[in-house]
Amino acid sequence: MTARLSLYRKAEQELYKLDRSVKSQFYDFCHDFRNNPDLPGFRKKKLKGDSRIWSARVGHDHRALLTPTGVDTDGTQSWLIIAVRHRKDVYEELQVAVNRVTGEIEFVDLAVVGDSALRRAGITLTPTEPKRHAHKPAPAPVLKPELAAPPLLAAYNAEQLRELGVAEPLIELALTLTTSAELDQLLEGAPLLSKDVLYGLASGMDIGEVRKEITTPVELDQRPDLDDFTTALARTKVTTVDDDLRYILEEGDFRAWKVFLHPTQERLVQRHYNGPARASGGPGTGKTIVALHRVKHLAEQLPPGRNKPILLTTFTKNLTTDLRLRLASLIEPELLARIDIAHIDQLAARVLGENTAPGRAKQRVYDHLALNEMRRLLAELDDRRWDPEFLLEEWEQVILGQSIPTRSEYFKARRAGRGRALTRPERNHVWKLIDQFTARLDQLGVETWGQAAERAARFEIERAAKIQDRRQANVDKDPVQGDDSSGMRYLGYRYRHIVVDEAQDLRPAHWKMLRAMADPDLPNDMFILGDTHQRIYDHQVALSVLGINIRGRAARLTLSYRTTREILAKALRIVNPKSAEVSYDDLDEHTDTLAGYRSVLHGPKPDFVQYDTWDAELAGLAATLNTWRKELSTDNHGASLDPSGRIAVCVADRDMVIETINYLATKAGITCAELAKDGPKGDGEVHVGTMHRFKGLEYQRLAVVGASDGIIPRTNVIQRYHTEDPLRYEREQRKARSLLFVATTRARDALTVSWHGMPSPYLPL
Repeated sequence: MTARLSLYRKAEQELYKLDRSVKSQFYDFCHDFRNNPDLPGFRKKKLKGDSRIWSARVGHDHRALLTPTGVDTDGTQSWLIIAVRHRKDVYEELQVAVNRVTGEIEFVDLAVVGDSALRRAGITLTPTEPKRHAHKPAPAPVLKPELAAPPLLAAYNAEQLRELGVAEPLIELALTLTTSAELDQLLEGAPLLSKDVLYGLASGMDIGEVRKEITTPVELDQRPDLDDFTTALARTKVTTVDDDLRYILEEGDFRAWKVFLHPTQERLVQRHYNGPARASGGPGTGKTIVALHRVKHLAEQLPPGRNKPILLTTFTKNLTTDLRLRLASLIEPELLARIDIAHIDQLAARVLGENTAPGRAKQRVYDHLALNEMRRLLAELDDRRWDPEFLLEEWEQVILGQSIPTRSEYFKARRAGRGRALTRPERNHVWKLIDQFTARLDQLGVETWGQAAERAARFEIERAAKIQDRRQANVDKDPVQGDDSSGMRYLGYRYRHIVVDEAQDLRPAHWKMLRAMADPDLPNDMFILGDTHQRIYDHQVALSVLGINIRGRAARLTLSYRTTREILAKALRIVNPKSAEVSYDDLDEHTDTLAGYRSVLHGPKPDFVQYDTWDAELAGLAATLNTWRKELSTDNHGASLDPSGRIAVCVADRDMVIETINYLATKAGITCAELAKDGPKGDGEVHVGTMHRFKGLEYQRLAVVGASDGIIPRTNVIQRYHTEDPLRYEREQRKARSLLFVATTRARDALTVSWHGMPSPYLPL
């Protein structure tokens, strides 16, 4: 008789941490068990506490814990491996069950719970195998009565926890806990739903909030059969045990974690929308993970073909590279070939290439070069009335953002959020200056990326209008993008589905272009993910004004699965300081908030370190990095690991990037890879980049250096607006706070922030 094996996610995580010799024994065990699950060498036996759990020998000291989940029509037995443990950590009281809310299989291990909590609940753990050469046990010590302390969850009862989805074996224990430390112990190995619910209640959420944000998104429409393990297995996230298992385990838990979809996010991924939808959430809530899995879900629904009807886009080039790598680990190459992955400026350039005659294309320049040209123009005209930054942003955000073609239209244009009001004569003067500026760029044969986006949007809008005209005339036979294999091309929308990550930084023209690229008459046309608290470019938009209606199709992600509570508590004070009221929009015409945003993870408190000089700070950084490299170079059992790509250093500007890399290379012997627009340059062990380059990225350990007053924020940039343009001053402050917020929330396990001289006023000290 043969067997089919699946691996419970918690068991997979445990295997990552075992040394290589045990992993090798486990591979052999799986091979033998699949061929014959009844081999005598396995010494299979049922646990006394839960007869559905079996223990089987993996090696001399380790045991696999399994539960049968059914028999196929061909007689093949199906088994789920729920844990791999050292024999001394296997107890009779282990339990496996079907969750009454999610219908998934859950494994509960009380061995991680503190002794005091177990005593209060009257639970004693019994090892399945007696210790070898055990002496007669000493008499149990007489314990002093514990001081009575109020239970942490005294406001709730067992039935309430049960209805919210807490695993049955944890309910009575949870109600006896008196400290946060005991709660952490209880939930260390708990099922995800139980962990989220109990942490949510302990953090102060009321039952209604927990049900709405945690339980309801994963709840089945009908109560499951708690004895039907075969059906429950189909609902449970597992890894099929096959010959590829070795590769998965050797890749390690950090890489697996970067594409893991939490159950509370799954409903969002698989939901059917009758129009554009948006999900917002703070750092680490899984927006990028949701984007990747949404693309995977949509790709799996596609009809056969060789076209690319799905677009995955984002703002920066290096994040696009990261998305492509992570998506490649999620889906098969055949499906990956049906997805167009491009950053937004690349997409605009592609449209312009299709609509520009050979030899007529302009060179595209970044905003800092355009700003220099504006400065030269004002100097030549001796016009000191206007700030060049103000004029460039007026052009970018108002004129290009609203596609304003004439001066008369500019006189009537809305300038919401621009700060300084302009009279009609002032608008006339501004229009003349910008007209001269654009003529100057045209003579030079260049255009900004903002101009390129606006032109690309106009081309796509014209294209979409032609499609609608032909559709009205019943010319098109199929409104969906077709396969061009026949050689007969017809005009159609470029994409069936568009997924946008880091949406908060796109320009208005980008949104117009994207809206025109997907058929508005088809469902699931646009799926948008972003967080305006992380907006680091000054592109304000209202989606509804741009033809993208998300009303009734907006959701919030509030649980962070990357950033620890300790890091999160400090980072939130950067964007929401107690000393000031800071407001953020919701990509539409309302405000967004991080209220209820919390973490389910614990870790060390972030370090905040002051130095007298920049050189002293770099020396301190080198010492910190060497400590981290040593800690990440081996696992818990001494096996060697490669720490490359798991540690990063974040600084304010490019000059500091160069200085940091040179110091670490010459003074500390640490190889570095600079984070460029295409991703890391070279194969250096530590990644170093500006704060802008860390958008959407994540690292196990991160150092933010040079967080000094005058650097974050740049004094010469911020202070000049303080009196002459208060609204602009607030906007610049908010943008600088968001940049530091992005930097500090890139870390998963450890964060160090340092400065020389006076600290940045944004630091939560």
